[in-house]
Amino acid sequence: MNGIKLTYLGKLSKAEVLSSTPMANLKIEKMAGEKKTSDEWNNFLIHGDCLNVLKTLLQDPKLKNKVKLIYIDPPFATKKDFKIGKERTATISMSDKDAVAYADKLSGPEYLEFLRHRLILMRELLADDGSIYVHVDSKVGHYVKIILDEVFGPERYINDISRIKCNPKNFARKAYGNYKDVIYFYSKTRKYIWNDPRDSFTEEDLLRLFPRRDKNGRMYTTNPLHAPGETKNGPTGQPWRGKLPPKGRHWRYSPDVLEDLDQKGLIEWSKTGNPRKIIYADEYVKKGKKKQDVWMYKDAPYPSYPTEKNLEMLKLIISASSNEGDVILDAFAGSGTSLVAAEQLKRRWIGIDSSFQAINVALQRLTSIPQCKIFNVYKTK
Repeated sequence: MNGIKLTYLGKLSKAEVLSSTPMANLKIEKMAGEKKTSDEWNNFLIHGDCLNVLKTLLQDPKLKNKVKLIYIDPPFATKKDFKIGKERTATISMSDKDAVAYADKLSGPEYLEFLRHRLILMRELLADDGSIYVHVDSKVGHYVKIILDEVFGPERYINDISRIKCNPKNFARKAYGNYKDVIYFYSKTRKYIWNDPRDSFTEEDLLRLFPRRDKNGRMYTTNPLHAPGETKNGPTGQPWRGKLPPKGRHWRYSPDVLEDLDQKGLIEWSKTGNPRKIIYADEYVKKGKKKQDVWMYKDAPYPSYPTEKNLEMLKLIISASSNEGDVILDAFAGSGTSLVAAEQLKRRWIGIDSSFQAINVALQRLTSIPQCKIFNVYKTK
């Protein structure tokens, strides 16, 4: 698997990408925000092609190998123009209504090389304990995953997440409906930030997982006290209460721990004398249930910018894969949802987009946040 690569005309080596990409000449246009920071860090909102901007950012020792999290929602090779639309006008001027927000015209090898060049530069910015989330659709996702395997290494793949983007559609074409897209999650090294997000249990979850009641009405279930794998020499392979674990298995706990659990009333004995550990719902649910790889984060029907993503989804990603004060980068920032999420979660951030309309919407959304930290707005000369 390590040797799989996509081959196509015009593909440059990593060294050629890093050496031949020109830097952008950034010019500061304004400072925005209200709350001054004590560490002299100002966030970045940059209008320009992220390829050249990323190369410029790499020259800054405060940024190279320092970005903790990258989220990108790049073009999907749809061959379409995306317009702001008259119904999406809450945050833009009348002159911009129905303007083309961005053109998604690249496809095939040209599209893959467009994305690959930028991913190579992003990896250089990423900290050793950093990670990246790449949000694409199912039409190009399988190609993008191979590119990510090549740039980050297949061993750095963590998850692909199916995101439910809308309500089910009833298209007339001869195919199953599509109401999901995909997010690929990779790390730079095996030691990456992970804050283990959890979901709350629903009432249906509790009834299904904890079907029993004790004499006080507490919901509970039971689990076996033995596990696969035979241990003959250690304490977990020894008899307890005159019983050995079943053949080919061992006790999950040493006999002294089993005795303690029984003294506390946390072992239920079957009529045949088989012990099982009692797990109470009210203690188990405090931790919540592990977040799975199918997410129900639908986008708003009329966002302030086309293809705008769900704010709560971005908050989940940022909370899971970074800590307060970390630097977050979005190289295809669009309307700035990831930047808004980063600001609200007390992260530092860098947002880049080539669309003037995107920068305009992001600027207005960010400055509407109470006590938004100071940020610099740049454009490329």
